[in-house]
Amino acid sequence: MSCSRQSDACRCTYAACPRRGNCCQCVAYHRDKGEVPGCFFSVEGERMWDRSLENFIRDRKG
Repeated sequence: MSCSRQSDACRCTYAACPRRGNCCQCVAYHRDKGEVPGCFFSVEGERMWDRSLENFIRDRKG
């Protein structure tokens, strides 16, 4: 898959990440680790730095 989707409005607070702003690379990276990208969370949920599916579900129910 070739994708170069860039986002200048990336909400991830981990500024040192080499995938920050590259949506396709970020989603693929987290998917491979069984995680959810930070931008899928609420602002409060993203700040917890817990990218687990369980935390994502808990964040979205609240």
